[in-house]
Parts: sequence; C-alpha cells; structure tokens
Amino acid sequence: MDFELTAEQEELRQAARAFAQGEMKPVARELEASSEPLSKAWKARYAEMGFLGINMPVEYGGLGLGNLEAILVLEEFARVHPAVAFPIFESAVGPVKAIERFGTESLKRRLLPEVCSGKAVVAVAMSEPEAGTALTDLTTRAEIKGGRIVVNGMKRWCSGGGMSDGYVVYCRLGEAKGAKGIGAVYVPAGVNGLSFGAREHLMGFRGVATADIFLDNVEVPEDHLIVPAGGFPKLMEAFDLERCGNSTMCLGLAAGALEETLAYVQERKQFGKPIVDFQAVQLKLADMAIRVEASRLLIHRAVTRASHGFPSIADSSIAKCFANEMVREVTGTALQLMGGYGYSKQFLAEQRFRDAWGWGIAGGTIDIQKINIAAALVGRRFDQRG
Repeated sequence: MDFELTAEQEELRQAARAFAQGEMKPVARELEASSEPLSKAWKARYAEMGFLGINMPVEYGGLGLGNLEAILVLEEFARVHPAVAFPIFESAVGPVKAIERFGTESLKRRLLPEVCSGKAVVAVAMSEPEAGTALTDLTTRAEIKGGRIVVNGMKRWCSGGGMSDGYVVYCRLGEAKGAKGIGAVYVPAGVNGLSFGAREHLMGFRGVATADIFLDNVEVPEDHLIVPAGGFPKLMEAFDLERCGNSTMCLGLAAGALEETLAYVQERKQFGKPIVDFQAVQLKLADMAIRVEASRLLIHRAVTRASHGFPSIADSSIAKCFANEMVREVTGTALQLMGGYGYSKQFLAEQRFRDAWGWGIAGGTIDIQKINIAAALVGRRFDQRG
C-alpha cells in the first residue's frame, strides 16, 4: 500500500486548489447570496482547465484518469462551496457515469463530450413522493413504442431539477414488481411533456437547485435507454461511486472548516493570548483533524480499489456514513470555536454547518448506509418489508 500521491496527482491537486482558492471564492459568495447555479461561462472555464470529465475516457472528451484523480479535484472545490463543486461532481461521479458504463454508444457519443466540455450537466431523478429510501416502490413508468420511449410519472428531490441539461430517470420498464422491473432512461431538458415544480427552499445547498420533475407522455429515442428492466443492480453499482462523491463533498466542507478555524484560533485573543494556547481549543482542533484525515483515507481506499470502475457497496457505504457524521461534528465544532463570528454570515462557518446536514440525507441516509454495511458483513440483503 502506498499512501503517497504520485507527482502527477499532486500537481493536479495543486492546480485545482490554486484555481478554486484563487478564483472561485468570490463566485461562491455570490452563489450563496443569490442561490443561482454556476454559470455556463464558468463551466466552460472548468472544461478548459481540465476539471470536468476527469475520469471519463479520452474518446468521449475526458482526461482518461482514474476515480482518485477526480476525487482529489472535487475535494478542493468543495472546500470553497458545494455549488462551485457541483458541476465537477456531476461530471465525474454523478449519473453520467451510469451512461458511460451502460448507455448506448450513440447516446454516449452525443452526450459525454457535451458534459466534458461544460455544455451539459446531467442530474439524477430517483426519488418520488412515496419512494425515497424505499426506492424500489417507484411508480414512474416508461414504455417502448415504435422505436420511442414514452415516460410518465413524477420525481421529487432532484438536485439540479429545472437547471440541468438532462436527467437520468429511474423508472419502471416492465411488469415485474420491485427491483426486477426497474431500469433508467435519459431525458434531455426541453422535451415536450417535461416540466418542473417550484424550486425548493432548503436549509443549505444554495446554488444547487432542487425541484420536482413531472413527466407527461415524454418521448425520447429508444437509444436513450440506459438499462432495461432488471438493470437496477447496475444502477446501484454506479451509485456507489456517487456515494463517494457525496463523501468528498463532506470532506471538502470539513477540511475547509478546519483550515479556517485553525487560522482563526491563532489570531483571536482572549485573556491576553491567542485562544489556540488554551488546551480545550487544542483538543477540539485535534479531534477535527483526526476525523478529516480518517474520512479522506476511507474515501481514497474506496475509489482506489476501483480505479476506473465502481467501488463496492461496503467501501462506499462506510466512506459515506463516516463522512456524513464527521462533517456535522467538524463544522459544528468550527462554529463553536469561532463563537459569535462563527454564527455570523460574515464568515463561512454557518454556511458549512448548514450544508453539512444535507449530505447525510442526500444519496441515502446515514442509517441506510449502516444497513448496507451490516448486509455486507453478513453476506445478504435484509428485507425491510418483513
């Protein structure tokens, strides 16, 4: 085992850090205030810098690097703000990876270069009003008729809903019940019958739009089929990588919180000396650092074991569960150490704290990750309906 990054990986990480810290901080503050997503001009700039499609094959416009390289870049942008990291997330660990692995060649040739060039962002549409954790209860249906796919249904809690350029829609493609009837279809924005609900007002995640999706006799070409009925396990394989992206968003928030807090406690004085000189502060800093480093190792282990593929459900669930709990603790401690300044919007501590809680809900709750971990330990899935 080698825990050191290669010279090329370190160079990529440093380039991402310099760009994110040097150019994206003021942009992040604007997105936080307006709650608008990152502009297409910035996405094009990301593409020029090589920050989109890092782990996409070269033939589709990507860099052809591995998952670890993608995670390294994502962490540096997530340190600044989730909204500036979101296009990187979607291009490297999001649902577009399911298209890359399982989609038709014609769809890949059309869509993936658009993603890698910053011209398109693809979001996932999974949850429904009665199908969140119980995802196999989804009712959105798709039928193949005369070379076309017709989709009807509703999706809820879509990150990027109404703002993305296309959606990987999980739907029921056959009569079989449960997972056996589920597959996925790519639905581009702007097609007839596709509409969106009002934008949700969330505690955090500003700059990442969330809205309901309505599909009323939406028609797409047959080559937009990503996986047919029975392909649900393949979709979950791809989602294991997205869990690692979720974990990395948490890592970036926590690492940024630690970095800012460390600077603050060395400048802030009480009783005539910097508060870092007080043992209670030192203990809190150490706890923060331990959790950040442990999370980074778990994430790197998960993606390195599957350099160009998808991590195991056990590795990805362990990484996500730990990161989801860790980021809440670390950002909470950062806010406390900064006192009134931490509670003020003048600093980033309160924003990171708000954003931290969302990642333990998105992409499968913390408790669901623990059930996944237990299932991996005993070697069988548990029936939650029994």
